[in-house]
Amino acid sequence: MSYYIAKTIDLPMDAAIDAVTEALKTEGFGVLTRIDIAATLKEKIGVDFHPYTILGACNPKLAHEALELEDKAGLMLPCNVVVQETGEGHSEVAAIDPVASMKAIDNPALHSAAAEVRQKLTRVIEAL
Repeated sequence: MSYYIAKTIDLPMDAAIDAVTEALKTEGFGVLTRIDIAATLKEKIGVDFHPYTILGACNPKLAHEALELEDKAGLMLPCNVVVQETGEGHSEVAAIDPVASMKAIDNPALHSAAAEVRQKLTRVIEAL
């Protein structure tokens, strides 16, 4: 089992981030955080890295449900979505597979909730 869901799309980085953000909204997610890894690595350790952004996506209803089932589930929230440039005008979008990450927690009800989140994130990726 893979730990992510991914797709390469014919959009440059900024347009890909916008498209992902809109697709996430259709499934009830908002973007809580946006981390520009390339800029951070350049600033902190002086290295060049290709355009790579991590979006911290959260569906408040499903996050609340997960936290009600397991209060330490917050360690695995929000759901990270990576957008990285793979070539001129092309980007890869990858989302964490919450089913894979939640297997670390022995709570069958949480696994069911994670499956619902996976379905939503899969639809986001497929819609791009």
